[in-house]
Amino acid sequence: MTRLKPAPVQKTHEDESPINLERIRQSLPQWLQRFLPSGGGFHHDSHGQAMFGFTIFLVSESLIFVSFFVTYILLRNSITNWVPPGVKGPQLSTGLIIATVVLLSSSFVIYFAERSLHRGNLARFRILWLTTSAMGLFFLLNTAKEWADNDFSLTTGLMGGTYYILTGFHGLHVTAGILLQGLMLARSFRANNYRGGSFGVSAVTLFWHFVDVIWIVVFSLIYLWR
Repeated sequence: MTRLKPAPVQKTHEDESPINLERIRQSLPQWLQRFLPSGGGFHHDSHGQAMFGFTIFLVSESLIFVSFFVTYILLRNSITNWVPPGVKGPQLSTGLIIATVVLLSSSFVIYFAERSLHRGNLARFRILWLTTSAMGLFFLLNTAKEWADNDFSLTTGLMGGTYYILTGFHGLHVTAGILLQGLMLARSFRANNYRGGSFGVSAVTLFWHFVDVIWIVVFSLIYLWR
């Protein structure tokens, strides 16, 4: 009697996807791999799954900003006198340039803060983390000063409305980033808080990079586009 050979077991991924997501992840740059779950979404990679979910959240936030940017560009191209008569409009001041440099530089500071945490240097992490918050607060204070010095308001045509929506919405994200940094700083004083991982710090760091990139676009549209 001829024995029938058992059918070969078909290998499947734990995420039940026909695509080998892990192979795709490994082909990406190392800095990008940290935002994707390993093993195609294995249940044991909770940090990777959480970071991937947070990345999706930032993508949705990006779409909101993109809609604002597209609206701004279309309105500005369709209106001849974008700045109403008798109004100077947004001005590129020395204080604004300094605040922009400070905000963008804070991305490097928070990057080294996260690296210090991964190396187990809590003291250095706290100093750099707190420095990042201070740099963000400096940017917010300068934004408030710019608003106070403006010779236009939210109701000064489409120019005024779009200006305050873009800078205000970005300012809300900077404020949220500072509050999240404060929360992570407070948690760093809990014993063995990062023994199981540091997703919170990684997520806040990514959020802060996002805030800085968005400001580059806002700054270019409002102050550099003449």
